[in-house]
Amino acid sequence: MALEDVLRRCQSTVIGFSGGVDSSYLAKAALDALGAERVLAVTGRSPSYPTVQYEMAVTVARTIGLAHVEIETHELDDPDYAANTASRCYYCKTELYERLVALARERGFAVVLDGSNADDLDDYRPGLRAARELGVRSPLQEVGLTKMEIRSLSRSAGLPTWEIPASPCLASRISYGLPVTPERLRQIEEAETRLNALHSWRDLRVRHHGELGRLEVSTEDIGVLADPVVRERATVAFREAGFTRACLDLSGYRRGALNEPFEPGSAAP
Repeated sequence: MALEDVLRRCQSTVIGFSGGVDSSYLAKAALDALGAERVLAVTGRSPSYPTVQYEMAVTVARTIGLAHVEIETHELDDPDYAANTASRCYYCKTELYERLVALARERGFAVVLDGSNADDLDDYRPGLRAARELGVRSPLQEVGLTKMEIRSLSRSAGLPTWEIPASPCLASRISYGLPVTPERLRQIEEAETRLNALHSWRDLRVRHHGELGRLEVSTEDIGVLADPVVRERATVAFREAGFTRACLDLSGYRRGALNEPFEPGSAAP
């Protein structure tokens, strides 16, 4: 298999490990190709990292016997990141990858990998430039694996992540130009936690537009909110999370909704 060949040539690796579908499959594939002693999964913790994602990362690492460590990242201290321009992800990934590269060098690992996949080339991804600048490789992308293929392979491998919804960083829900703050990140996470307790949504995002919270759910689930009881409880969930107003996006959830003005595959503006 092409992925196994790529990983074997890496010799040893530090993996940026979020506990999502992609990084979990990459970690499992690296373990199979290189052995436990040559793979270290590293999770960057900050207010922008969802708690539910961290819990999954811990579960996956324990399940597959993956060496796993946490580091603190401080992207919120960077004014360029906090300003929340369209390049926000570049500054976040630069902070993370610099720390991963330093850790790999300190512990004697040959290469740093991340879980970007082939589908990411169809979205606006300024973090790609940070990876290229710092020599971070994306094996899933290199061999052309898509999200759907990775889910299928994850299921075959017995990974608990194979069917979980995507869960990017909480800052990705904040409208560009609105500064990223710990309070806004907390509002998003609290609203999504409360809303997920109401229904098993196929996909759900709370987009932060200041006082307004915009709810995206899959088009198949929009009808759930026609129920007055569910709608009222959803309204309360937004209010208790600190939003003054809430609205439902009738276009439904779509990947990278805040990136729609930008060109797919762009590494930076």
